[in-house]
Formats: sequence, structure tokens, C-alpha cells
Amino acid sequence: MTTILVTGSSRGIGAAIAAGLAARGATVIGHATRAVDAGTIAADFAEPAAPHMLWAEALERSGGQVDVLINNAGLFEASPLDASDIAWLDRWEDTLRINLTSAAQLSRYAVRHWRERGLAGRIVHVASRAGHRGDSPEHWHYAAAKGGMLALHKTIARAYAAEGILSFAITPGFTDTAMAGDYLASRGGAGLLQDIPLGRVATPEEIAQIAVFCALDAPASMTGATIDANGASYVR
Repeated sequence: MTTILVTGSSRGIGAAIAAGLAARGATVIGHATRAVDAGTIAADFAEPAAPHMLWAEALERSGGQVDVLINNAGLFEASPLDASDIAWLDRWEDTLRINLTSAAQLSRYAVRHWRERGLAGRIVHVASRAGHRGDSPEHWHYAAAKGGMLALHKTIARAYAAEGILSFAITPGFTDTAMAGDYLASRGGAGLLQDIPLGRVATPEEIAQIAVFCALDAPASMTGATIDANGASYVR
């Protein structure tokens, strides 16, 4: 049975991924900043030691082997250009630590785990369209973190493919569970949809379908691939 660690699994895309994997018979180890149930490991990625603690606990719960890592946890909070220097820098550092550094730490632990044991393994990185095209003036930090995640993904794919360690990335655009008015209003209202040829934002379940495919079904030759899911709002 495949054991999969999913970060940020308590809601949104992460919860949909965890549900999709469980439906396929995988053993899912979930993660959240704060404990939500007995099956979820609490770890606050704002703390540098949290990824190591999470990985160690995941190995203990799994009996010593994790087969797939899904880096999904993330922070999306605005940081206005005219904020104070301290406030702007704090938000930058928090966002990069949570969205990028923690993913790099966990990826390092996973790659070392598989190499030491001569095992194949897979990493799925949930990045963002912002990693390609940038984001709003209040989200330099978010775009930079997701761009860094894509570079991390490509490096892992090229470095370890010969050892059976595969890496995949997904770059969603705006994603929501429903077309809620407050969600759209907070991101430009009708103007947001005008920028999406599909005419709607993605659902977490759509992104989860891609993540499940990458974790369980994608052929090895796809390692290094980045899969866009943005309703044609950004076409490369």
C-alpha cells in the first residue's frame, strides 16, 4: 500500500487531494498548522524545526516508509508596498518559509530517505500560476515563493530521475470550492472572471485529480513536468 504525506490537508485543495488518494486506497498522512483530528499531524511551518518534526512523525506513523510527498501547504496574504519595512519583510519571510523553505526541507528529507534505502519515490509540488506570470503588487512574496518551488521541482527531477525519484508540479490559477461572492470580490470581482477564458475558477477537486494522477499514475517519463490548471488564463 502506498503511503503519502500531504501537507496542508485540512481544507481546500489539500483536503480534496487527501480524499482522492484515500479513495484510491492509499494510506494518507495529513498535516495542518494546528491539530484537527487524530489522523493529522500538527506542525506550524513558520517554525524552522516544524518540517523535521513532521517528517519524523510521519515516518513513525507509517512504520518507517513514506512513498510520496505532496507539498501543498501555503500562505496567501497581502503585503502592501507601502507597509512599514518591518511589516513588509516579516510577511516576505513568513511566506517564503511556509510556501518554499518548508517544501524544500521536506523534499530533502524525502529524497534522502529514498536514496538511503534504494527506494523509488515521488514528490508532487502544488505551486501556482503566479510562479510563471507573477501576481498582484501586494503579492511579490507569493509569486517569488511559487517561482522558487518550480525551480526546486525541476532541479529534483533532473538530479534523481535515474534513481527512480520523480518530481511533478501543478500550477493552479484561482481555485475555490464555490463561486462565492466574497471570494470573487476580494480578488477583483467580475474582472477576475474576464481574465479566465473558461469563465470560472477551478475547484479543489479538479486540482486534486491532477495531484492524484501525479502521485499514483503518471508515467516515469513525465518527471519534471509542470501541469497548468488555470482555465487558459495563462497559456505557455
